[in-house]
Amino acid sequence: MTRILALVASLFLVGPALAHGITAGDLEITHPHIPQPAASAKAAGGFMAITNTGTEIERLIGVESGIAAKSETHESKVDANGVGTMEHVDAIEIPPGQTVNLEHGGYHIMFMGLTGPLTEGEMHKAVLIFERAGRVEIEFQIDPPMGEGEMDHSKMEHGATNP
Repeated sequence: MTRILALVASLFLVGPALAHGITAGDLEITHPHIPQPAASAKAAGGFMAITNTGTEIERLIGVESGIAAKSETHESKVDANGVGTMEHVDAIEIPPGQTVNLEHGGYHIMFMGLTGPLTEGEMHKAVLIFERAGRVEIEFQIDPPMGEGEMDHSKMEHGATNP
């Protein structure tokens, strides 16, 4: 019984260390992360949750990062025929009082033309640019590689140019 209690207690202590985030004005940004891509990857996807605790719509309109030649907001969709597409979007709206999840199969950050390998456990600085809140500095945590069935952005070229 003592071992079980110790295990449960350790889970509560470890959990918060794995998740990270930032509050900037009316925005709460939770666990910005990138699943570790293959060492030879030219692209990677970035994910997080963004909560707008304010009373007005906020829009994510840009991303800057030193880990890639180009960083953009993207959306993945699957049409009625089961065909998946991914395209750049000019903005991601975060309605007041709501959370928008940037996740596999939906909105996400696309890092194209990676400047080097990304290793599990690393933290990489980036700037999210919002219409109202302006520039918000965050850090993307490199998480373990994705599980099966999830979209692997590391195998996609996304217009990246080879140096």
